[in-house]
Amino acid sequence: MGRNIRKRRSPLAVRAVAASAALAIGGGGLVWANFYASAHESNNSGRNTTKAAGAQVATIQCPDVGQKLSNVPKQARGEVDGELATLDQQITAAYQRLATTRDAQTRDASFVQNSILTPLKQNRSVIIDRIKLEINRVGGKAPGWLDGLSTCTGQPASGQNNGGQNNGGATAAPSASASAGAGAGAGAGASASASAPAGGAQAGNGGQAGNGPVAADFVDITKVQPNVARKPQTGAAGSSGVFSTSCGVNANKKFNTDNVIVAPGVTNGAHHLHDYVGNQSNDAFANNDTFAAAQTSCANQGDKSSYYWPVVRIQNGTQDFDQNNDGGGKELNVGKIQQVRQAQIKFVGSPTSKVVAMPKFLRIITGDAKTTTNGLANANAHWSCTGFENKVQLTAQYPICPRGSTVVRTFAFQSCWDGVNADSANHRTHVAFADAQGNCANGFKAIPQLTMRLVYGFRAPTLTNGQIKNAYAVDGFPEQLHKATTDHDDFINVFDDALMNKMVTCINNGQRCK
Repeated sequence: MGRNIRKRRSPLAVRAVAASAALAIGGGGLVWANFYASAHESNNSGRNTTKAAGAQVATIQCPDVGQKLSNVPKQARGEVDGELATLDQQITAAYQRLATTRDAQTRDASFVQNSILTPLKQNRSVIIDRIKLEINRVGGKAPGWLDGLSTCTGQPASGQNNGGQNNGGATAAPSASASAGAGAGAGAGASASASAPAGGAQAGNGGQAGNGPVAADFVDITKVQPNVARKPQTGAAGSSGVFSTSCGVNANKKFNTDNVIVAPGVTNGAHHLHDYVGNQSNDAFANNDTFAAAQTSCANQGDKSSYYWPVVRIQNGTQDFDQNNDGGGKELNVGKIQQVRQAQIKFVGSPTSKVVAMPKFLRIITGDAKTTTNGLANANAHWSCTGFENKVQLTAQYPICPRGSTVVRTFAFQSCWDGVNADSANHRTHVAFADAQGNCANGFKAIPQLTMRLVYGFRAPTLTNGQIKNAYAVDGFPEQLHKATTDHDDFINVFDDALMNKMVTCINNGQRCK
């Protein structure tokens, strides 16, 4: 299969992105043993208790143009991705303005609309027009509904009380319960409601930087009812093998705030910091040739794949090396970065069929960094604690683990491939989750399913009288308020052909290999 190389933005285009940003200041039930679950898919005061958030408008929500734009001609994708990155920069800048003008907002009820949302709409309209132009320029037809995606709204502070969002993307009303690993569609795992601890739904503690997490984003895992569904049994036609690869825990501290999948050629395209293991050349300007020639942290040098995810930080009043950097403290990702203690990477089979080889340079994103905007349709966060993974998996809250137990993040990637494309315009439609029985639909083929288990070692936060102390959270876009649901993981396949074939044979023969 040929390479799917995206067009790199020219230096002039990158400068245009920066200039535009300056203008606006921008499956539930999964456990390590249950690989078939589907997706539901700066204040530096030094205090370690989250600070009060007294403003009426807590955050900004803008339609996710990139998520909705699923059909873009390949010739236009590079430029369109660059323009989408500009939209993200505009939102980030508008949120920063929201966060730094609280006094003006209290004096003028129309300040947010007139000084933040209206200029943001105007700036977004310019970029959306450019996206339409790029699509039409190469012979495509830009959808008419794009014009309706320029308007953003302000969401009230009361929305911070809830740990999850409704399907429409708006923050739901405060509730005494939180979604724990709910899934969407036939492939979802079990859904359960986890009663929040006393005072957990109280507002008034908006994180070290004022944009989350809040007390309701946490739950004592010992008070959550078991919610993990059984995985489907592997039939005679299935593939039960497991292939493991060991790529370290990012001990060499390879970080950046780029995301070459969604924003190629754009520095700080993620607006938050990523851990990287595997391929050591992943940045905004990497392409397939770069990946193929790179060094790898994986023990098996035939695996040059790139595995990356947002870092976890403890918000205990301290800062880290990036406190004054884009994607870090400048964009309200604050606190001490926590290194993973264990990063277990495995590829598993399908309960109903044999698997085929992944295409080289296949790109997959699992989860959704913008669930506060998009709702939970693509949420695929799985949070638990050691000793509880077979019982409780959380999507909408972070667990508070008991003494002797520590936080675990688990990811199960999409395991069905369209058989043609290594990527797609919205980076989702070329891959899909299997259904509840493990079947791939609509002509999709089963591929080895990437599963990742990240284990941490930090001390549990404490929740007292509605206040969370020493909170932890994943990095994210600042307007997404560091919700647990925004967790996500990224993968670019750079296995050499021999090792990929070994993986497929191993899995299809029911073996355990590495």
